Amino acid sequence: MSPYDPAAPDVALGDLGALLLDGGVPVTDVRRTLERARDATAPGTDLSFAVLPEHVFVSRPGVPGATTIASGGTTELTFRQTAHASLLARRLETGRIALDQVPAHIARIRALHRRAPALQTALGGALLASGLAVLFRCPWWAIALALAVGALVAGIVLATERIRAAAAIVPFVAALISTLIVGLFANAMDLGAVPLFAVCAPVALLVPGALITNALLELTAADIVTGASRLVYGLVMLIFMAAGIYTGALATGLRVDPHSVALVGETSLVTGHLGWEGVPPLSLSWIGVVMLAIGIGLSFGSGFRLTVLTVLVMSCTYAALMLLNPYVGSTLATGIAAGLLFLAARVLERMTIAVPATVSFQPAFLLLVPGTVGLVALTSFDADALTTAPMVFISLCIGVKVGALLADALRITRRMTAPATTRSILIIR
Repeated sequence: MSPYDPAAPDVALGDLGALLLDGGVPVTDVRRTLERARDATAPGTDLSFAVLPEHVFVSRPGVPGATTIASGGTTELTFRQTAHASLLARRLETGRIALDQVPAHIARIRALHRRAPALQTALGGALLASGLAVLFRCPWWAIALALAVGALVAGIVLATERIRAAAAIVPFVAALISTLIVGLFANAMDLGAVPLFAVCAPVALLVPGALITNALLELTAADIVTGASRLVYGLVMLIFMAAGIYTGALATGLRVDPHSVALVGETSLVTGHLGWEGVPPLSLSWIGVVMLAIGIGLSFGSGFRLTVLTVLVMSCTYAALMLLNPYVGSTLATGIAAGLLFLAARVLERMTIAVPATVSFQPAFLLLVPGTVGLVALTSFDADALTTAPMVFISLCIGVKVGALLADALRITRRMTAPATTRSILIIR
């Protein structure tokens, strides 16, 4: 069989791994998925896999030079495409499709497009930013401003996403422009010190929360090279964003309220004002969660059904954090909630193959806000926040690892239901 045959086991599995990498799946999970697919569909090929952030190496031990390289990183997949990619991997693992069918499925998944992507991204950025501002009980003026500036930041991302060299500077530029607008508005309205999330919420779309969390998960799984490179890149992005916020604040004289630094479930901001400068009631925080979830769905191309799933997942995440915070504190609550949700995601994945764990759990990253915690810590220069940020990261990783261990112990990741029905597959169409 020609080594360039797209249906050859090494080529097909390599291309599948590249597809999963483009969907944001950690390299550890990609390698395990490929090993399970190999065992199910090509048990006699003796293939081995090495996975890096943008490349998959498929080799035959003992055969010099017999290595196939598949490259990812060309285009980032939407959540809907990632769901289809995970579905393809699960069907391959269970023998529902053959290796020679994989190239056609991969081509179909990469060909999926969003309707009106610019409009969806702009509206998603606006809802994400304003939802976060509502969730952290910023004043009404900050919520309205976040709605407008969030759309602007999304527009900046859209305008520069095809320029690879701009990826490093976009976080700084977007954070600078966002902070300049907030600072000028605060000065014009004589608002005094503003809540920190009035500044951070508009740029939340750029926060690399999932990237940093995946990096720590990869480090704990002994994928040192990949985990370290992702972690450094994520931290550089956070530093650039913090530098943009600091520069914008310095240029406009913007002052941040030091008492506004908080995690989900800790917010108790009271301004003493009514109307425009008042804060929404605590009960509206649930509306903020829904706005945040819809914003994520629009920004990352989830589609209607996956957006509904995102709303449910994030509502459960918020409920878990609110219930646990009073008893164990925010740091431990993050880890416990992450463990429970990851376990639930694995169960959901096996109950209906159309809801892969990588898609159902990923929105929880943004509500558990590991990236936002880091940005807040860097921006506020608060000693407690600087200590809290790494502890939240560690707690989140431990929680996910414990959830995965429980899933394995219960044989959830090995147990499959009957073949997926048309109804279940429609969840991600």
